[in-house]
Amino acid sequence: MASNTDRKEHPISMRLPEADIAMIDRAASLRGRSRTDFVRDAAVRAAEDVLMENRLIRMSPEGFAGFMAALSGPAAPVPEMVALAKRSAPWEPDDVAKR
Repeated sequence: MASNTDRKEHPISMRLPEADIAMIDRAASLRGRSRTDFVRDAAVRAAEDVLMENRLIRMSPEGFAGFMAALSGPAAPVPEMVALAKRSAPWEPDDVAKR
């Protein structure tokens, strides 16, 4: 008989309103996934987001000074972004961006 430490998966039980289950089932169906897979992926993604938000970054005083200098300095233009900003939006006439 396997002990609890040998298990690779652990069950989680939740009580949800019927409307929440219906919404989850519909979204899972649109993705071609099972309810379990859909909820597991969503929960893991949310957990990763929280953990990344609270990640501590350590650096030397010299590294921090260089980082702050880079942030404080002038921004270098990115040619692709400049070209994109000059283009007209699809719903605007072509001459609007040239003003």
